[in-house]
Parts: sequence; structure tokens; C-alpha cells
Amino acid sequence: MSMDRTIRRVTDLEEQKAETYRYWQSRTVGDRLIAVCELSEAAYAFAAGFKGALAHDDQGLQRSSSRV
Repeated sequence: MSMDRTIRRVTDLEEQKAETYRYWQSRTVGDRLIAVCELSEAAYAFAAGFKGALAHDDQGLQRSSSRV
């Protein structure tokens, strides 16, 4: 999944929320699921690093995901 890396200056929090919502609604369901998976993996790696454990010690996610 290629992400749009455009930086935007936002002054209104509600407009920022609306733009975020529009962006994710424009993505396909598969893209959204992949993003959730990548975010989960990053969160597990961050938590493991914070605790001083290995990031990939086979205690993280036990399921694999694939795109059909």
C-alpha cells in the first residue's frame, strides 16, 4: 500500500477529523485492513522495545493475513 505523504497545515480540528475520515473512506477495504495490520505490528514492536524484549519473539500476532 502506498501512502500519500503530503503534509498539510490544519488549523481546525474538526476539518482535520473530516479530512482523515474522507481519506480512509476513499481507500479500499483491503487497503484499510492492511493498514490496521501494519499498525498492530508496529504497536507490538513498540511495546516489545519499550519492555526491552525482542520485537519478533513469536508472541505477537498469531495469525497471518493475505490479500485475496
